[in-house]
Amino acid sequence: MDKDNEKLGILRHSCSHVMAQAVQNLFPQAKLAIGPSIENGFYYDFDMTDGYTFTEEDLRKIEKEMARVLSTAMTFEKVYVEDVDKQIAEFKSQGEIYKAELLEEHRNDKPTLYVTRGADGKALFNDLCAGPHLESSKEIKYFKLLKVAGAYWRGNENNKMLQRIYATAFLTKEDLDNYMHLLEEAEKRDHRKLGTQLDLFSVREEVGSGLVLWHPNLAVVREEIENYWRTEHRKRGYVIVNTPHIAKSKLWEISGHMGHYKENMFFLEKEEDSNDQFVLKPMNCPFHILIYQANRYSYRSLPLRMAELGNVYRKEKSGALGGLTRVQGFTQDDAHVFCTPEQLVDEINEIIDFVADTMAIFKMNFEVELSTRPESYVGELSNWERAEAGLKEAMDRRGMKYDINEGDGAFYGPKIDFKVKDALGRTWQCATIQLDFNLPERFNIKYQDKDGSMKTPVMLHRVIFGSMERFHGILIEHYAGAFPLWLAPTQVSIVPIANDKHAEFAEKVYKEMRKESIRVNLDDRSESMNYKIREALQQKKVPYVCVIGDKEIAEDSVAVRKRGEGQIGTFKVSEFIKMLKNEIETKA
Repeated sequence: MDKDNEKLGILRHSCSHVMAQAVQNLFPQAKLAIGPSIENGFYYDFDMTDGYTFTEEDLRKIEKEMARVLSTAMTFEKVYVEDVDKQIAEFKSQGEIYKAELLEEHRNDKPTLYVTRGADGKALFNDLCAGPHLESSKEIKYFKLLKVAGAYWRGNENNKMLQRIYATAFLTKEDLDNYMHLLEEAEKRDHRKLGTQLDLFSVREEVGSGLVLWHPNLAVVREEIENYWRTEHRKRGYVIVNTPHIAKSKLWEISGHMGHYKENMFFLEKEEDSNDQFVLKPMNCPFHILIYQANRYSYRSLPLRMAELGNVYRKEKSGALGGLTRVQGFTQDDAHVFCTPEQLVDEINEIIDFVADTMAIFKMNFEVELSTRPESYVGELSNWERAEAGLKEAMDRRGMKYDINEGDGAFYGPKIDFKVKDALGRTWQCATIQLDFNLPERFNIKYQDKDGSMKTPVMLHRVIFGSMERFHGILIEHYAGAFPLWLAPTQVSIVPIANDKHAEFAEKVYKEMRKESIRVNLDDRSESMNYKIREALQQKKVPYVCVIGDKEIAEDSVAVRKRGEGQIGTFKVSEFIKMLKNEIETKA
């Protein structure tokens, strides 16, 4: 972490304590839980013991009280807890049961209190915390309370629901203003709002939480992306397969999912006369291994690159579900590469190229993380060390910068995670490369090496988009619903100005465009021309509108307005169609 980010984290953490102090000044019944610094801000969890719920007006009052508290020129002091039992008893007498629990847990870790003191040295507020903190309140100037949300104590749904106040703080007013502008823009781009406005998708109670209905407009976008996906995979030497939605539980026992992923799996009820239980597949990997097993392979026939747009189902807590970005049923653009150890680094680099080429189409940059062995894992430690070394070697060989994300690998192997950046600079987890020595051994798959011996191949798990649902949610926000021409649900709207003659020519142009596979709409409603143009370009975010009047009929042309630019000129119909097709084909 660089010095500026470190200072910002300390500032935010200190500010969270000031917020806690202000909350207890205004709401003495509030009991404190935790208040860490997080990416882009901080939060604090409170137990409102009388059942009171914070309102938007309360946030404004708390902000005002924070400003008052900060105006008193406080100092922040770190005090070691000398008598842990005494302090626990004091917390309990104050009703601070969460602090008492935390102190009990950390009694052997030299626990410390965070104490604020006024100009006279008198203690004004204390909180259990290891720090670090600022020395003085003078450094906290630019902060904003953002929202209230529910949060279970320690993230456990069996514990009490607390109220979490999210906030942010910055070192300069300019940084705070820029961040608030970013939040406003993100609110406008929220894919759930745009999903309704542009009629893209819905999640219905009758179907179930986290199960998406793709409406025609978004289904068109998906179709175009899937067409790109299939074409690119075939160019890059992949074979495309399809596998079932369900399988016997025995398959998931062999793969290790039953031991490490069971709580996220959907089980189908056993039939009375059967010993078999079926599971909705959470992963595609075991099926692809079974397809590999169906044939014999030598080192000459590897690598085998196998891809599938496979539907999978994973059980999520209802509170974690939202829109397209967190769902229970989704499609992975999944692929598995079976290769020899000698081919491994080259195959990883081929996949990195694939990710880079694909994200460039959407004008998205990315950052990279290497996620290492988690606490719960399968396989031999030596295999994990080989796998992590292989991923590092591939990235080091191409001079790629990456961060280490300790302990965040899949249970069967380490992985490279690609965090793509959208138009607002936000990062999203999409593409992944996971290296796996374990599943090939569990399924005992082999290939014949040069010396005639049978060896176990290395397996790479790989996605480019990740979940199609999640990626489309990201794209909606990245483009603010204004998809580029090649993806736009409606690419052109034709608007005749007034009379039947205009409408007749408009229909002729409409049919010519349809014949060229352009997604075109003929808007011959009785609404005014300006209303129809404004609706198409601004509300429905159609890339182009063609206006047709007497002049256009006489010249066999269309007057073109472009989304975001306005009028761009008058073009012959054939010329404009050629322009459209070129823009679509080049994915400009």
